[in-house]
Amino acid sequence: MKAAVFVPGRAAGEYVEVREVARPVAGPGQLMLRVSACGVCRTDLHIVEGDLPALKTDLIPGHQIVGEVIGGATPELALGTRVGVSWMGGVDGHCWFCTHGMENLCDRPTFTGYTVNGGYAEYATVRADFAVPLPPGLDDVQVAPLLCAGIIGFRSLRVANVDEGERVGLFGFGSSASLAVPILQSWKCEVYVATRGEGHRKSAAALGATWVGKEDEKPPVELDRAITFAPSGKVVVSALGSLRKGGVVAINAIHLDQMPAFDYDKLLWGERQIRSVANMTRQDARDFIRIATDLKIQPEISGFPLEDANQALLAVKNETGIGSTVIVCS
Repeated sequence: MKAAVFVPGRAAGEYVEVREVARPVAGPGQLMLRVSACGVCRTDLHIVEGDLPALKTDLIPGHQIVGEVIGGATPELALGTRVGVSWMGGVDGHCWFCTHGMENLCDRPTFTGYTVNGGYAEYATVRADFAVPLPPGLDDVQVAPLLCAGIIGFRSLRVANVDEGERVGLFGFGSSASLAVPILQSWKCEVYVATRGEGHRKSAAALGATWVGKEDEKPPVELDRAITFAPSGKVVVSALGSLRKGGVVAINAIHLDQMPAFDYDKLLWGERQIRSVANMTRQDARDFIRIATDLKIQPEISGFPLEDANQALLAVKNETGIGSTVIVCS
């Protein structure tokens, strides 16, 4: 099969090599998928740029996979079923976190496109119990970014304890933040966006954000909740400075640069909270896909053929794409 393979040490911007590799073989409990589309996530960029340590040689990245079951079918997932696969590719099922309803914090997780091969390929094998059946109303290419950017954005709202009608700040405005907006609007929340890049600000305004400002601008009101989407400690401090007493900042980032010093008395005191968002659960995935279907969420897409996987990664790095970036594999 054709696949985009990451080998550490390649030149900047030439992250992966598209080449012929052996088609994988599904093992016990695994599905064989014919991949139709795979979303490109900023976490993929962290992997290929070395922000996250390399854990597998000749890695095939990609963890927002849409594919058709062509092998290893189960009673729940018959041949021909269309499924989605996300970042959490498996858990051990018996550690303390798994047995206490927190499988996203499993001590021995499997990460799709990081510890095992992902979806920048024509075929992929995945654990059957971590594949999510997809409803017919969602297009393959448009559903791909929902499978991580959408799910993790949704979990961020949960981690921040967002309630109906609250004022919610989104700091940074890429794919994940944009997919959170229609959910917040359905909850009658006011959405305040602070982000760099005129294109992102225009996108936020077009989606109906209550207020949109530059990354160094403060929202005009105190916020009940804030979610940061940029991998920047400085942005976390900016979000914290916009909160009311008792408010929560949820950090939606797998990698974060250094947190700058800040004034405890002015920014954190008053029972304000900073919480990190780590991975997602299968229940998050099921709940979000149901909501996305009900709300008919259809993100804007910048599509790239598999041969142009490097260009897709650069579009995410340089924020040049429109909406979410997706590799179209078939």
